[in-house]
Amino acid sequence: MPDLLIELFSEEIPARMQPRAREDLKKLVTDGLVEAGLTYAHAAAFSTPRRLTLALEGLSAESPTLREERKGPRADAPAAAIEGFLRATGLSRDRLEERADKKGGATLFAVIEKPGRCAPEIVAEVLERVIRSFPWPKSMRWGAGSLRWVRPLHSILCILTTEAGAEVVPLSVDGIAAGNTTRGHRFMAPAAFPVTSFDDYAAKLRAARVILDPAEREAAIWHEATTQAFAQGLEVVEDRGLLAEVAGLVEWPVVLMGGIGEAFLGLPPEVLQTSMKEHQKFFSVRNPRSGRIEKFITVANRETADHGATILQGNGKVLAARLSDARFFWENDLRTVKAVGLEGMAAGLASVTFHNKLGSQADRIARIEALAREIAPLVGAAPDLAAEAARVVKADLQSAMVGEFPELQGTMGGYYARAAGLPDAVANACKAHYQPLGPSDDVPTEPVSVAVALADKIDTLTGFWAIDEKPTGSKDPFALRRAALGVIRLVLGNGVRVALLEVFKGNVIQAAAAFEWLSELALPEDRRTIDMRLGFTEFKREFWAIHNREVTGTIAADLLSFFHDRLKVYLRDQGIRHDVIDACLAMPGNDDLTLLVKRAEALAAFLASEDGTNLLQGFKRANNILTQAEEKDGVEYSFGADPKFSEDPAEAALFAALDAAEARIAPAMGAEDFPAAMAAMAALRAPIDAFFTAVQVNSANEIVRRNRLNLLHRIRAICLQVADLTKVEG
Repeated sequence: MPDLLIELFSEEIPARMQPRAREDLKKLVTDGLVEAGLTYAHAAAFSTPRRLTLALEGLSAESPTLREERKGPRADAPAAAIEGFLRATGLSRDRLEERADKKGGATLFAVIEKPGRCAPEIVAEVLERVIRSFPWPKSMRWGAGSLRWVRPLHSILCILTTEAGAEVVPLSVDGIAAGNTTRGHRFMAPAAFPVTSFDDYAAKLRAARVILDPAEREAAIWHEATTQAFAQGLEVVEDRGLLAEVAGLVEWPVVLMGGIGEAFLGLPPEVLQTSMKEHQKFFSVRNPRSGRIEKFITVANRETADHGATILQGNGKVLAARLSDARFFWENDLRTVKAVGLEGMAAGLASVTFHNKLGSQADRIARIEALAREIAPLVGAAPDLAAEAARVVKADLQSAMVGEFPELQGTMGGYYARAAGLPDAVANACKAHYQPLGPSDDVPTEPVSVAVALADKIDTLTGFWAIDEKPTGSKDPFALRRAALGVIRLVLGNGVRVALLEVFKGNVIQAAAAFEWLSELALPEDRRTIDMRLGFTEFKREFWAIHNREVTGTIAADLLSFFHDRLKVYLRDQGIRHDVIDACLAMPGNDDLTLLVKRAEALAAFLASEDGTNLLQGFKRANNILTQAEEKDGVEYSFGADPKFSEDPAEAALFAALDAAEARIAPAMGAEDFPAAMAAMAALRAPIDAFFTAVQVNSANEIVRRNRLNLLHRIRAICLQVADLTKVEG
């Protein structure tokens, strides 16, 4: 079975496009070959800045002959029906078979054979289609041709290798004929050379100063960078994204370490890292003793006679110019903070629109401040300190540094807050209030940071919910799903006890009162219902609260439902089933996420036990019998179960067990001790099992039957105090 080697050689492919291009080439070619009837044993795709490569092992030499059988009309069917069948199959009437059917007649069958095709023919057909329709994010045409590629395509290498040797697949795309040659490094080994197999290809490329595998280039860069840093008592700041990008920029990585000018070492480490990464693609080298960034690592694409000295000199000059800009921004921002304070820096946010229906950034900050003050006592923060932090956490959006490097927002705010002499809790909140930014990001734990982070995210969610800008399908332009998950992680990670529904309502009122989304306010005639001493803004807020309670409640309830959906996804990843969560969501207080999860965890553990599984079956049996009887009789059996009507010891024992369980469950639920409540409920398992084994509920004696149905109601009512077990599957 032959092996297939494909290389598409071009001008430099952007590093960010290479990983996806590798996967696309592999998928499109292999899917096309399999669809055409070929099989293969293994496939691997590689890339360098100038080439995409695909290697397949164990490819079929030809596709199999296919025999397809189609059933047609009856032999005595109208001529038009038979003609239609002939057109569909491409056969003549004499090539159809007549086969007897069960009704004594005959049915026409067409047997179509498709002969197999050789691998070179199929490969050429598939590869040409892939090249012409390759899904580059951006592509270009060049010269007079019609072919589009990410950069001008120079050559196509396509060979099939067997024990007999290598065969070039006959293929031409837009005047580029396939061959068996490639080229090495652009500068160090530019000459063309032939290859006969993948092993020969990879070995000759390495000799021509090209490392084909991007993972190998990454490993080589990281090993050499860390070795050079360690030799000087330093460490490389890890950045896997930058490492992958740099590996996509070079075919023969040469790692060089250079120094940063003394004048720039006083800049915040994050500024140095960001500037070097974004502008130069440099790795930062840190002194572990001081935490300062003191050197940089650059990766050249060639070896030089002076061992990179000229490259480092040129890079140093460019870096000095970049860092001079950063130092100017830094010093200018510090002067601003010293002159007007951090709140003064934030003053310009009044002219920055957050959203045309939600006002300016300053309007939003005012809402966040009010909400942070409200949340602060719930997380153990001082309300005044939380409010102060809320007023300044967005101030660095007006700084020159964040204008140049938006990714430093929050980080720079912390530096500027300390420069302004603000408390550490306020400075820490500047960065932490954006967190968590993703599922792997840390959750803030400092009370002031938690209060402002919650206020920031809740304001975003309530605002966009109120103006009906919700996520739809895969579209979430305002990252509202991420904001909701952030609230969930903040609440659960810090054990925050907050009734979200009321918080949502209050924040909707705050924003709606300011921007009057839903209706014009009839101010004069309604002043009699509102304290005349209120200012205009307070009056509008009070008016909106009174006259739009229904709308506010609907918006808040819908947002809470969204939170519950996100919570299900989050808890599913923690191993808690969706039906268990549904059983807890049906209980009161489901807007207190900490309480909700505490209940769900206890219920999940309970149902995982043997007692829990069996009790669930007993509960469902009791609930089903009771529900059917109530529907049949048209009454609700919810009162009057009396042990004096017991006819069996198992029945009397169940009464006693229910009394004992109820006495334990009620205080446990009051103390929110769900494991204790579950344990009390587990004690009902044996008495319920014994009851159903010994007793027939639908007794001929109507008094006994009613008493037993009321007893089943007690089982249901006691169990439903803990969770809605009707929603649990199984």
